[in-house]
Amino acid sequence: MEAWIGLMSGTSMDGIDAVLVSFNGRHSHIISSHTEPYPDAVRHRLLSASQNQAAPDELGELDTLTGSLFAQAATEVIRKGEISPSSVRAIGSHGQTIRHQPSGASPFTIQIGNPALISEATGITTVADFRRRDMASGGQGAPLVPAFHKAFFSSDSEDRCLLNLGGIANITWLPADPTLPVVGFDTGPANALMDAWCLDQTGLPFDSEGHWAKEGNVDSDLLTDMLSDAYFSRKPPKSTGKERFNLDWVKTLAGRHPDTPAEDIQRTLLQLTVASVANQLPKQGGFRLYVCGGGTRNPVLMEELGKALPDTRLTLTSELGLDPQLVEPVAFAWLAKQALEGQPGNLPDVTGAKGPRILGAIYPA
Repeated sequence: MEAWIGLMSGTSMDGIDAVLVSFNGRHSHIISSHTEPYPDAVRHRLLSASQNQAAPDELGELDTLTGSLFAQAATEVIRKGEISPSSVRAIGSHGQTIRHQPSGASPFTIQIGNPALISEATGITTVADFRRRDMASGGQGAPLVPAFHKAFFSSDSEDRCLLNLGGIANITWLPADPTLPVVGFDTGPANALMDAWCLDQTGLPFDSEGHWAKEGNVDSDLLTDMLSDAYFSRKPPKSTGKERFNLDWVKTLAGRHPDTPAEDIQRTLLQLTVASVANQLPKQGGFRLYVCGGGTRNPVLMEELGKALPDTRLTLTSELGLDPQLVEPVAFAWLAKQALEGQPGNLPDVTGAKGPRILGAIYPA
């Protein structure tokens, strides 16, 4: 059996999701999974580096620290899978995004998590740095997961839409008609802003099951102010991250509404995710919406999403055979497979790249 490892740490920066998986055509088989939490001190440094201009020494140290943690996650998922490391063809590591600026005169993206260290520590070929080749070809470098969605989740009998509720929310539109293009883009913030506000106001890294948000009420004026951000009306291809939607963004807007209680701001941030997703979904009906990502663990968010989309059939990706928490790490295992097999990993219709490109830099064992 040939196995692959996918390593993913998103914009929530809470830890590294690792999966050990095998592929058979359009099917994936999960052998084991593991989450390696970031130590509090590392997480705080990562959050600071992503929101401020980190000094070169700080960025270099974090690159090494996160690389070691990514290697630990890979080692642990192999241990849990009870297989020999020699059975693993390669590791696909997304790395930890520190900055993503796909627009402007000199577009760039920065993911840390030293892949050379991962390869050295595990003895397994590691593929990383997936985004920059797409950007070099004029693309956004994100989202990249829609190519995996198309390969594994498309259907010729129903229109489908995949919604990932990570730190940033993104959607992939998969039409049943194969002559129509796949559409995918970041809709805006999801867990990242709720987590940041919760940490700032309560000291807790996230709002467990949305309990704090449930105590608050939506401030409609604040929500309108938030939704006026130009990103939400921009046409795809588009992608975003914490360089735009961060704690400073929340505090600036909240400052215009000084009488709004902290729990109401939390509830409004939750509603921002719901509204920005609902407003940007395809307008035609009759499709099924499959949801994945950490946001599926927030029952308040899921309930509000259902209310906002009463005519849409909403379910989890588990209905398609893949745990909602594992879709992204499996996708990066598949992207590593694509790279080693000389196959493209991007969708130009999604990212805006000039054409299909083989993604990732390969660090041999």
